[in-house]
Amino acid sequence: MNEVWKKPPVSLQAYQGMVGKEIGVSSWHLLDQGRIDTYADVIEDHQFIHVDPERAKAETAFGTTIAHGFLTMSLMSIMSYEVMPVVEGTAMGVNYGFDKLRFLSPVRSGKRVRGRFVLAEATLRKPKELLSRTNVTVEIEGEEKPALVADWLGLIYFN
Repeated sequence: MNEVWKKPPVSLQAYQGMVGKEIGVSSWHLLDQGRIDTYADVIEDHQFIHVDPERAKAETAFGTTIAHGFLTMSLMSIMSYEVMPVVEGTAMGVNYGFDKLRFLSPVRSGKRVRGRFVLAEATLRKPKELLSRTNVTVEIEGEEKPALVADWLGLIYFN
């Protein structure tokens, strides 16, 4: 079992008490060229700005290749597992999408990113269904401007 799943659960009341607070910051995750190339293969997006370091250096202001925005966004899943608590009695959590997602700065190949999580909402929609809204900022190591900001929605279903 992945270590991030071994956190002790918190009560629903304690989780709702975290609304408005920063829950935590994930570890750093490397976006190297190998990861970018693998992602490009999976989604069949081989635009040169992602997969051709020489051409990206010569023809872009980035100086190198950059990660796909959706690759950076997809790392929010592992980042959230590292940071967000599990609510007691949870049967499953479901990604419900985004109310807002903005890519603010490109992530150059070889850079590391991490997620900063603030719980914005935790509302019971039904007796066994909780809407969780989390404000996420994905930071780029050594850079002032973040890679992205997101208003991420999740549904938590209880046993």
